[in-house]
Amino acid sequence: MDWQDEGSILSLRPQGETSAIIEVFTAGHGRHAGVVRGGASRKLAATLQPGSRVALTWRARLEDHLGTYTVEPLQSRAGVLGDRLALLGLGAVAALLLLALPEREPHRAIYHSSEALFDALAQQVPDWPLTYLRWEMRLLEDLGYGLDLTRCAVTGAREDLVFVSPKSGRAVSRAGAGEWEARLLPLPPCLLGQGGASAAEVVQGLATTGYFLEHRLARDLGGRALPEARARLVAALARVTPSSAVR
Repeated sequence: MDWQDEGSILSLRPQGETSAIIEVFTAGHGRHAGVVRGGASRKLAATLQPGSRVALTWRARLEDHLGTYTVEPLQSRAGVLGDRLALLGLGAVAALLLLALPEREPHRAIYHSSEALFDALAQQVPDWPLTYLRWEMRLLEDLGYGLDLTRCAVTGAREDLVFVSPKSGRAVSRAGAGEWEARLLPLPPCLLGQGGASAAEVVQGLATTGYFLEHRLARDLGGRALPEARARLVAALARVTPSSAVR
């Protein structure tokens, strides 16, 4: 059996002396692995880099076999190599997709938002950290862990929403926080879709999405740890001048 699809490479590891196993996030077949014959060669090195967009033909005798890929390059995203922070961003996206997505299950909404983020990283679009933060929000939502930031969970108000409840994932207003304020998560305006954000606000937002990635998503995956690649990205963003805009 066989199929053809497109997608972006998430990981590469050696297979024997000359081949490689790649995992690709595809449009129609989700996260899917396969063997590339000759994948260890210099000829294919540039094509098989994480983030590269490729056309694929997958073949296997049975559907549940690992199978083999024939790969054709569609788009190089080597632009990330010129910026350490963007490279960390690409690594975090790939690592979270590998953690969060079940194998061979299509997730078209995440696929399209991931492709747009890969492009923003490769082009070093100035506001890509904010795009990354909102991508984590979409990832949580698509996998059933979405946050409800429409109104205060305590008062029902739609104004002055500044916190998120770690228990319910719902917004909380300043007035509704009361004595629980110290236990709540930050809700910077950028998580509400209100304009751009400074680097410090993006890091605040990542503290909130990170909580739900760790305590909801990763917990339901057997208590797996969040990828170190994400922690490295957050640490690097925290070192950016706090007031620096990523609008």
